[in-house]
Formats: sequence, structure tokens, C-alpha cells
Amino acid sequence: MKQIEVVAAIIHDGDGQIFATQRGYGEWKDYWEFPGGKIEAGETPEEALQREIWEELDTKIVVERMVETVEWDYPKFHLKMHCYLCQVASGNLTLNEHEAARWLHTYELDSVDWLPADRALALSLRDITP
Repeated sequence: MKQIEVVAAIIHDGDGQIFATQRGYGEWKDYWEFPGGKIEAGETPEEALQREIWEELDTKIVVERMVETVEWDYPKFHLKMHCYLCQVASGNLTLNEHEAARWLHTYELDSVDWLPADRALALSLRDITP
């Protein structure tokens, strides 16, 4: 099975809200996810995450700490997703690739239709305190 390794940003506002984005393309269109993407050759996961968030959201972030690594078997590939707690350093979270975004309180994380791997992460975040 094909293996894909990615990074994901759990962007929080310091007041218990987490930033979620809705996919606007592909097989999983309309599902919600934590923004991020693939790690390119020569990048650390943190560098990849900062680059991906800049490309997707025109925003610079501070990567605070690793939260967990989620492994998930999708029908066509195995996903390994390194998830980091982050805050906005500068920028306005402009949607360049996603069709929608929402700030969700940790108790609201089950109110959107997450991608399967992201759902596993969202459920684990209910007890996290940034």
C-alpha cells in the first residue's frame, strides 16, 4: 500500500478555539481537516508545516509543540500525519485552497464532518489545553 507522510497544524487562538478548514477539491471534497500537507525532501516537519500554512492560508505560524502522530489506512494509501499545536504569528488565514473555514471550540469539534484521520485527531483534542 502507498505510504503518505504529512504534517497538520492545530491552530489555536489561546481561548479554546481550533481552526478547521473544509476541502474544496478531490475525492474528499467538503470534508473538514486540519490544514497542512506533504513534507518535501530536505524539510523538517516544522518547516513543511510553516511552508504549507503560508501556501494554503497566507499566514505565518509559530509551531509550539508536537501533539501526536496519527496513522490511518485509507482505501488507497496509508497516512502518517504529524500534528502540531500552532498559533498565528501574522496573516489573516486567507483561504487559497479550501472552500470554508471555522473556529471551533474544543466542545464543538464533533460538529463538522472530518476526514477520517482528522476525526481521530479532533476527538483526542477535546482534553487538550493550549
